Parts: sequence; structure tokens; C-alpha cells
Amino acid sequence: MDWTGTIERALNYIETHITEELTVGRIAGEVNISAFYFQKGFSMLCGYAVSEYIRMRRLSLAGSELLASDSKVIDLALKYGYDSPDSFTKAFIRFHGSTPTDVRRGGASVKSFAPLHINLSLDGGTVMEYRIENKPALKVMGVSRMFSYETANSDIPKYWNEVYIRSEEKPVMGTYGICFDEEMSGNQFRYMIADDWNGTEADRKKLEVHEIPAHKWAIFPCRGAMPLPLQEVNRRIFAEWLPANRYEIAEGYNIEYYSDPAEFKGGTQDPQYYAEVWIPVKEK
Repeated sequence: MDWTGTIERALNYIETHITEELTVGRIAGEVNISAFYFQKGFSMLCGYAVSEYIRMRRLSLAGSELLASDSKVIDLALKYGYDSPDSFTKAFIRFHGSTPTDVRRGGASVKSFAPLHINLSLDGGTVMEYRIENKPALKVMGVSRMFSYETANSDIPKYWNEVYIRSEEKPVMGTYGICFDEEMSGNQFRYMIADDWNGTEADRKKLEVHEIPAHKWAIFPCRGAMPLPLQEVNRRIFAEWLPANRYEIAEGYNIEYYSDPAEFKGGTQDPQYYAEVWIPVKEK
């Protein structure tokens, strides 16, 4: 898969349909990729979550139209995806720093957010460590919740805090963070905080059990104080590794493996802390 071309087509689609209902699932379907990996690839290559990018483009266009036309605020609100003038005004103030009324009266300026375009550039040229492994089915136990692609980037860290940090008795140690999107469609996916399956513990704690089929995996080591090394490896997978290799994403799974923090003096903030990103792959 040409990730650069895929994201460019997605950007063009967003721009062409900017005043219509746009969801991650709809855009991903237009460029023939799973919603989960589209969301990850978009944020890694563009630096914005899909929903954030759409919101900023709409508010930029709304500000420009407010200055250049006599359109009513309520009409602009509805045109750019807001249910009411109040919700539109609040979003407008957060983005532009002024109310629509102040802008219309000529006493305030607006901000511009130009559409993104993917430009080819000389990149890579650095070593990226990975290995390919054929792994048998992986049986895990844990707790999970459904997440929207629109808010997953902010909601999943909160879920870890809720399950792993705030809980008096941790249901699992958190060996894995696993995203499930077997159908590779729609606007939601299941995220599980999991450990390797242990029948006795699973029954005692009433944990969910899931078996991930045997796959060929591309495994990327991450070393250093979390979460920056993990984020950088994820970015490079989409920006450098996938475009340059003979593999493409095979299934709707994504696994992050975490070493036991107790094995490192500084826990997850230790300079030598070790984690991995697992991507199911097949040859192109």
C-alpha cells in the first residue's frame, strides 16, 4: 500500500466533502483501508487526529466565510457541522479567539488553517530495527472497552489510568495493549488491557478471554522512557517502514507489548525500559 498516496486521497476527499457528515469510517472506506489503521496512519503522517483536522478546517472556512459574506451565524453553524449557534460560537472562540459577532462587526481577526498536502521528500536513511515472526495463536485475558476512532487518542490513556493506576486491585498487570477491529470497518474498535491467559485467574477475576489467530508479525522494539519512544516507533512504521518494505497490514489487530516495570529501576520512565509494537503483516 502507498501510504503517501492513500493519505493524500483522504485529504482530497475531506476537502471536497468538508460540509458533509464525515466520520473516520466513511473516509477510510473511500480510500479502501481499515478505519483503525487509517486513523493511526493519518495522525502519524499528518500530526493531527482526523477529527481534529476536520474541525480546524471547518472553523477556518467558517471564519473566512463570515468575513466575506452576509451568511447568518446559525446558517454557518449548520453548514459546518454544529447543532446550534451556541456550540458553534464556543468552538469558534476556542479556534479564532473571538466571537462570530465580534468578527462580523469588524473588531476582531480570524485565523487561517490551510489544507494539508503530502509532499514527497528525501526521508529515511536511518536504521529501523524490526523482526518478522510467525507466531501461534495468542490467548489473552483482560478488560476491554469500545472506543470511537474520533476520540481514542485521548480516551485510551484515561482508560489505562482508570484500570491500571486507580484500581485498588489491578485486574491485570497490563502486559499488552491490544486493539481489535476484525471487520476493519465502522467507527469503533475494542481496546483490551491484557495479560497472557491463565484459566484460574481469568475465572477468579471474571476477565474477558480472547484468542488472536496465528499470524506473521512485524515486531518493532521500543527503548526508553515511555511514551515518546513508542509514539516515535509508531510514526516511523507508517512514515518509513510500510512504504519501503514488501509487507502490508494483514488484519485488524495492533498489539503493544510492555515489559514488567518492576524489572527496571525507573519503571516505565527508565532510559532502558523496553516495549514492542506488533503489526500483523502479509507480503504485498
